[in-house]
Amino acid sequence: MPDTGYFTTIITVGWVDVFTRLDQKCVITKALSYCQQHKGLEIYAYCIMSSHVHLLYKAKEGFLLSHIVRDFKKYSSKK
Repeated sequence: MPDTGYFTTIITVGWVDVFTRLDQKCVITKALSYCQQHKGLEIYAYCIMSSHVHLLYKAKEGFLLSHIVRDFKKYSSKK
């Protein structure tokens, strides 16, 4: 549903503290920005913790949230 907002926590494997380095945080923020500009992601809030990311978001009308999340995870996990 396009009007439904979601809260999601994305964790690293084994809760490893990956996001303690600035360059790793930049990977996440760049991926989120790309998804906003090109994939139809509407972000209300996010918080990058040392081992996980909290997101409050929704997909804009005409976009599938499952595809946005899939692409975000695929890109950021490879980086």
